[in-house]
Amino acid sequence: MASERWPTELRLAKDKRNLRIVFDDGAAFDLPAEYLRVTSPSAEVQGHSPAERKTVPGKRNVEIIGVEPIGNYAVKLIFDDMHDTGIYGWDYLHKLGTEQRERFQAYLDELAAKGLSRER
Repeated sequence: MASERWPTELRLAKDKRNLRIVFDDGAAFDLPAEYLRVTSPSAEVQGHSPAERKTVPGKRNVEIIGVEPIGNYAVKLIFDDMHDTGIYGWDYLHKLGTEQRERFQAYLDELAAKGLSRER
């Protein structure tokens, strides 16, 4: 399936805690590693249905240690907690960027409701 979005820049920050992505529509996002980790599109995080989706605690200090291209449609991010099963398509990364504030707040709310923490 072809992506509607196409990245013109993809750069991992030197501290490995942010991924900068710029798209051909002019949208640019600095996505924190923690946010990318807890919203991983992997079955481990998303489950196989919305009811199976996991709230992932303890990732405030996670780092991205690898960015591997998957064809011309996505990247696989490898985190220092060894999570590496999420395939981040260009459209998904664009959506994460445009919805970052709302999605991250929802994550914080889920943590609080479940008595979990962003800390390890």
